This record gives sequence, C-alpha cells and structure tokens, in this order.
Amino acid sequence: MDHSDLASGVTAGERRALARAITLVESTRADHRAQALILLEALGKTGRQALRIGLSGTPGVGKSTFLESFGLMLTGLGLRVAVLAVDPSSVLSGGSILGDKTRMERLSRDPLAFIRPSPSQTHLGGVARRTREAVALCEGAGFDVVLIETVGVGQSETMVAELCDIFVLLMAPAGGDELQGVKRGIMEMADLILVNKADGDLKAAAMRTCADYAGALHLLRGRAQDPDGFPCARTVSALEQTGLAEAWADVQSLADWRRMHGHWQARRAEQARQWFEAEVRHGLLAALSREPASGLMAVLGAAVAQGGKTPEAAAAELLALLGR
Repeated sequence: MDHSDLASGVTAGERRALARAITLVESTRADHRAQALILLEALGKTGRQALRIGLSGTPGVGKSTFLESFGLMLTGLGLRVAVLAVDPSSVLSGGSILGDKTRMERLSRDPLAFIRPSPSQTHLGGVARRTREAVALCEGAGFDVVLIETVGVGQSETMVAELCDIFVLLMAPAGGDELQGVKRGIMEMADLILVNKADGDLKAAAMRTCADYAGALHLLRGRAQDPDGFPCARTVSALEQTGLAEAWADVQSLADWRRMHGHWQARRAEQARQWFEAEVRHGLLAALSREPASGLMAVLGAAVAQGGKTPEAAAAELLALLGR
C-alpha cells in the first residue's frame, strides 16, 4: 500500500490502515521516515481535530482501569475514542511488554474504540518520540477523543502536557505525603486532578486526599487560560464507574471555555512550535552522531571518557566548531 492509499484508508477511518500508519511513523528507517512525512502532510490538510486528553499518574494508580471505564462511557455516548498508551522500555534489552490491550479487554473489543500501545524506548517525559504524530493520525482518522496514557511518571515528566488540550493527573488516596500536592512540576501542569479508587475502605481517604489537593491547587497558580474553578480536583472510582460523568463534564466545560476565549488555538500553536524545536534538536544530535567526516562526537566523547576533557569543555568546543 503506497502512501496515497494509506492516507485514503486512514481518512476513511479504517483501523488496519491507521495501525499501519502509526507503525510507519514510528519506524526509524530513512525511507519509512520520508513516507511518513508525506502521509502526515496529506492528513494535515483534512483539518480534523479531536479533543486530546493527556492522562498521567504514578505506577499502580489505576490508569488503565480508569481509561477503560472512561473510554466505555465515551463510546456509550456515541463518540469515537482512540487510546495511545506508552509502555516503559527496558534500559537493558530495549523491549516493552505492551500489555495495555490486555488490561483494557472490554474497550479493545468496542467498535468505536482504537487502542495502540507504543514503547517509550529511550524517550523521556512519559511519552514516546512519535506520540504527537500518532495523535495527528488519529485525528485524521476522524476520532472525536484521543486519550494519551503516559508511563508512570514523576514530578518532572511533563511532556504529555505539550501535546494535549486537557491534562488530567490521576492520583491515589492515602499516598502518605499530601504535601506532594504543592510541589512544582507535574502538579502545576494539571488541569484536572482525579483521585481514583474512591470506593470501599479507601473512599474516606480519597475524599480527604481530594480536599488536600483542592486546597493545594489554589496555592499553585492562576493562569489566564483557566476559568474560575479550574484547575480542580474530584474523586472517581474506575472500578465502580462513579464520578466519570462529572469528570467528563469538567473536561468539556474547560475545553469549551478555552475555545470561546481564544486559548485553544493559541495553545496548539505554541505546542506545534515546541515540537518543531524538539524535532530540530533531536535531528541535529542524530546527525552529529552519524557524522562520518571527522567523527567530532566520537572523538570528543572519547576524550571526555578518558578524562582528557570535561563534558562542558568538549560540548563548548563542538558548538564552536559548528558555529564556524
């Protein structure tokens, strides 16, 4: 299938074509990369947009369970939902389990849903290198909502906020240190904090944790792109499927307000600029690593490893040579 047929298949909403397209953009082969750029350019002309929701949280907080319950609620409303899940890769073997379809068995069988797990490989920030392009492909395929699930992340891994419209942070009750709520980092990037597992014996603890986070959010920031009442915190139970409709109403309310006040397109424009710069940085580093003429990266890297140069001095020397 050539890129024009693949673009037509994706635009028509064919799941197999979309899966092949994502495989193409994730490939590191030079010929595949060239085809992927043509495909993305063609799909970009459709002008389709989906509501991009980023979901992050620590390992074990119940992201997959929440996504399945939340996704089934959305498909029950007649919405087409794509889930892009990023699994951590082994630093030793480079492999990933990619088990999200197994954890979201009911949602994976829903005809209105599409689930695609991807390995994080060596990319930091909780998302894979080509997640943004996978989002663009899902939008081109006509999905109404794209849910981006990160790997289990910490305070500093906020890259998912740079490719979504609404950033949701999933928290667990009784974490042991509610002062985490006032730390700078991922907390201040969140538009909506959901305290999961608000059921059974943990329900009371979840209510207390939610109140603590709600108070912390008032101390963190007030942004021009936030209406009154946002960011906010609420409790949910993915197991009992409670609080999901209220969380969806919050997401819609914030998205509608940002569209109405011009923040939606401004945010997307800034995100596009940031990813352009990131692509340039990554491309330059990759080009230097492959540079065959004088092997500057290899020579200076060896000098640093042998203790002949400090990393800072070697980097300054390389940048000076490139600036000539």
